[in-house]
Amino acid sequence: MKEALAQACKNLHLGYVMEAYESIPFEERTTFLLGVFEAELKGREAARIRRLLKKAQFPQAKHLEGYDFSKVKFPPHCSREQLTELAFLERRENVLMLGPVGTGKTHLAIALGMKACAKGHEVRFFRVHDLVATLQERYQAGTLRRFLSELKKAELIILDETGFVPFHKDGAELLFHVISDCYEQRSVIVTSNLEFGQWNTIFGEERLTAALVDRLVHHAHVLAFTGESYRLQHALSEATSS
Repeated sequence: MKEALAQACKNLHLGYVMEAYESIPFEERTTFLLGVFEAELKGREAARIRRLLKKAQFPQAKHLEGYDFSKVKFPPHCSREQLTELAFLERRENVLMLGPVGTGKTHLAIALGMKACAKGHEVRFFRVHDLVATLQERYQAGTLRRFLSELKKAELIILDETGFVPFHKDGAELLFHVISDCYEQRSVIVTSNLEFGQWNTIFGEERLTAALVDRLVHHAHVLAFTGESYRLQHALSEATSS
């Protein structure tokens, strides 16, 4: 009988009923059946979130719980609550995180991205120099259009470590194309250790840099990160204690 039930679930594409049905209390038929369906829906939702997290390609898991916001200065039109509830994502706005290395920008960007996945949104995470390299490789291989089509499915794109490596002119132009496609269509989170006035040192051409910054800043929340590096503080504290 159990084998027949398993086969019926397989035929009906009910992938989670067999895992749950024995643990659901049987008081009356309707309650039991409702419990079975709820277990199936819960399993499907968990599987969907796992797929979204895998597709996002976060380098590691980071969460908002316990995050230290003391180094983050919010603009007047954006609060901590609005940020963590992803209000910017619903409005297709951008979040720009600027400040010194090691002050928690990447952690916060990933944590927001993971929460977006948990809410069912498609996210893509890139270190900017890796994205630019991929864009150039795809362009040379003739598969850039397909890659950009896939990228358009994302509702949030995270561009991490903007400012660490200067780009070749072709790479900067390809990245500009990606950001232009996102304008007012999907949200972008950017982390950078450089102020906007220094971005021409990585993008090269001043006109291109101005146009790129203009698209990012419009409909954006700029968060300023201050203080010393968490990693440096941790290393110093360990050195002192040892």
